[in-house]
Amino acid sequence: MADRVMLRRRPSSEILSGESADVYFARAEEILRREGLDPMVTMEVFARQEAVLCGIDEAKILIAHALEKADPDEVSVEGLDDGDTIASKEIVLRIRARYREFGLYETAILGMMAQATGWASAARECVDAAAPQPVISFGARHVHPDVTDALDYAAIVGGCVGASTPAGARLAGLAPTGTMPHSLVLIFGDTVKAAEAFDRDLGPEVPRIVLVDTFKDEAEEALRVAQALGDRLYGIRLDTPSERGRVTADLVTEVRARLDQAGYDKVRIIVSGGLDPDRIRYFKEQAAPVDSFAVGSYISGATPVDFTADLKEIDGRPIAKRGRIPGVTSSPRLRPIDLSAWRTS
Repeated sequence: MADRVMLRRRPSSEILSGESADVYFARAEEILRREGLDPMVTMEVFARQEAVLCGIDEAKILIAHALEKADPDEVSVEGLDDGDTIASKEIVLRIRARYREFGLYETAILGMMAQATGWASAARECVDAAAPQPVISFGARHVHPDVTDALDYAAIVGGCVGASTPAGARLAGLAPTGTMPHSLVLIFGDTVKAAEAFDRDLGPEVPRIVLVDTFKDEAEEALRVAQALGDRLYGIRLDTPSERGRVTADLVTEVRARLDQAGYDKVRIIVSGGLDPDRIRYFKEQAAPVDSFAVGSYISGATPVDFTADLKEIDGRPIAKRGRIPGVTSSPRLRPIDLSAWRTS
């Protein structure tokens, strides 16, 4: 990740203890311990589709902790990085170590990559559809709060320029991006009053972006807010609900024209509300003057990408289950991983 930095965090106690693992891995470890077996193995991980890889950097942290007490002369880990575009069945991670040192964590390693890669790949679809206009992740409300940071981080890995939650943005080394909720406008009872309070009470580092679809016609509200805030207004957000016909290309064009005619040509227009790649392409094909798109459920609801882990060597002997080729797979893009750099306190 040349332009992103995943802030390190120690794996949770549930992950490290194996409580979040499929129980058969714990049972396998107990059997091997009782039988006095702990062979040197090579495990390879791959996905069955093209995707934007994400979650592997978090997996590296887990692997680094799992193998912390292992003999360094016996350990070798290679992998790709968050943000790499991967091919179907390309090896993304290879671990050589004694099985009982890391076997318990197969569930967690695959899960970290499956969910995050799905999110990152969905984000990339939206980003490609919107280019060159930027996309922001607004999907936190659709997932459990314990994983919003991972969701927003994955969206940024997929190409989003920002995310709405402080936790997710922080994980990617960014500041959170957002406007204001409809509830704030409803409580003040007037869009301009809410905008003025927003401007009055928040620091100058927060861009003044105001919702303009709560009470009145969007173009009228955009002008009222622009007149109230003047040059301090960074942008307006259109989020017209489906009950009112959603945001349309014609509406964006009208709002842009009215702002320009009143001398507010620098005010940006952000569109949100049920966006997906097809909806984004609709705005692009209609040449609607959208400055950025905020996408929620299309990213957060993405199907996880199925990753598979296979043992390919045991004590140096090529092996595989039926249907797979025994032995190490040629994987020229894999890079050695310095586990010491991924350990956290």
